[in-house]
Amino acid sequence: MEKITPDNGKTIAIISYITLIGLILAFVMNHDKKLPLASYHIRQSLGIVLSYLVLGFVNVIPLLGQMVFVVGAILLLIMWIKGLINAVNEKMEPVPLLGNYFANWFSTI
Repeated sequence: MEKITPDNGKTIAIISYITLIGLILAFVMNHDKKLPLASYHIRQSLGIVLSYLVLGFVNVIPLLGQMVFVVGAILLLIMWIKGLINAVNEKMEPVPLLGNYFANWFSTI
């Protein structure tokens, strides 16, 4: 049986922010352990990824949709950076704007 150390939650939390593959890998790694720090950041990262996918659909609207996409992508980048910094510092703080919603919507993860 693998020994659980405090670092395991931090490592999984950081991995969850590194690409979609990292998010899936973090979800699988945390499936049995359910470490609170890792679970929290997986929820935040999942929310950012899904928000970006929704934003991609808005991008098909000419001009206005493209402007919304650019602004939204910049905001999501800021959210992603803040989430990654929180994971590195082992903080369970929500990402700006939508982080509290992500924590509630994906509370079962």
